[in-house]
Amino acid sequence: MAQNVLGSELQPCSYDPLTGWFRDGCCNTDSGDFGVHTVCAVMTAEFLEFSKSAGNDLSTPQPAGGFEGLVPGDRWCLCASRWTEALEAASAPPVVLEATHARTLEWASRSDLEAHRFTNGAA
Repeated sequence: MAQNVLGSELQPCSYDPLTGWFRDGCCNTDSGDFGVHTVCAVMTAEFLEFSKSAGNDLSTPQPAGGFEGLVPGDRWCLCASRWTEALEAASAPPVVLEATHARTLEWASRSDLEAHRFTNGAA
């Protein structure tokens, strides 16, 4: 079983919207996942705007691809590098540590992730 950044079993991130590199609801990864979609993040308006300005519009629906677009509060498996970019721009969204794959630690420190931990409905 995959591990999360806390060293325990990786928990699901979201089934609605269905997320993950494998679209299995978890932030699992493999060698084909060049984006390293391992950070289970809770979307905020600020982060969605940052991501759009950085060239990855996650809020606009793309019906042809079956993507309904994300809204604040949705959980999504983000690319580890995008989360780190957002952190450096002071726009990082909250992170569900239990659902964030351990491979994320190659891109972000545990202390930075813990500083943005999502708990009880708030970061």
